[in-house]
Amino acid sequence: MFATFPSFIRVPLALLALTLNILLHVTCIFVFTLFKLVLPIRSIRHACSRVLVAIAESWIGVNNLLFELFTRIRWQVEGLEGLRRDGSYLVLCNHQSWVDIPVLQKIFNRRIPFLRFFLKQQLIWVPLLGPAWWALDFPFMKRYSRQTLLRHPELQGKDREATRRACEKFRHMPVSVMNFAEGTRFTQAKHDAQSSPFRHLLRPKAGGVAFVLDAMGEALHAILDVTIVYPEGPCTLMDLIAGRVHDIRVHVRERPIDAGLIGSYDEDTAFRGRVKAWMNTLWRDKDAQAARMQLTVDTTNAGD
Repeated sequence: MFATFPSFIRVPLALLALTLNILLHVTCIFVFTLFKLVLPIRSIRHACSRVLVAIAESWIGVNNLLFELFTRIRWQVEGLEGLRRDGSYLVLCNHQSWVDIPVLQKIFNRRIPFLRFFLKQQLIWVPLLGPAWWALDFPFMKRYSRQTLLRHPELQGKDREATRRACEKFRHMPVSVMNFAEGTRFTQAKHDAQSSPFRHLLRPKAGGVAFVLDAMGEALHAILDVTIVYPEGPCTLMDLIAGRVHDIRVHVRERPIDAGLIGSYDEDTAFRGRVKAWMNTLWRDKDAQAARMQLTVDTTNAGD
């Protein structure tokens, strides 16, 4: 509808609509969060939690509608068959752009339990969004660098404890926990600095995945292995809003959780090696999948 408007009209309209959507839904989230905090009755608190998730899914649904109205994106999504709203998933995805988040929200909204991301502690201070993420039980993590741990060895293991506390509340409810195992967005400079053995991916970090599996254990139904490709190259959220992203391809593969992947990552050297080997195998498969998706794009474009 609005995708044909000139950009100097379309972009401000899109930004205004997205902002109003944030204000509307975040206000509702704050109201029900207040009820949840001041009313100590467990049944009421659980009811408020369900309402908060419904509001968040509505927020995402309106965002999806706005992107359909203001952009012209060719979507190719594979592997959504058989997903369950009453299951619990660990979602693993390559990380190329902040666009990854609205992409994941679009394809999974109301198909699986509400998707929650591990967020850096600093993001809680983002106006409106930070408190909303907190109210929706997004786990906030404080990561310590290797240099910090060397100076303060007493902080060793705090990341794992924080992960366990964040996941504990999800053990008795359907949930989807998102993890970008690369830990940062892909750039060629980062790829070269890591000497990554993968063509399209950075090296995965197994620790965060192992901590979630250990904390959630049998509460998780399966792993969703997600690969995202942007055929036109790196993009930003503003590129998405401005309609400069025209092609997005996503592949989803459901993987079982092997009991051998659950254990003490910090304390068991042999287990740590097994998890790292499993992650590297998964990432080789993902790299090959990304290459196939890109090859399809290149072949398609060559025939245009």
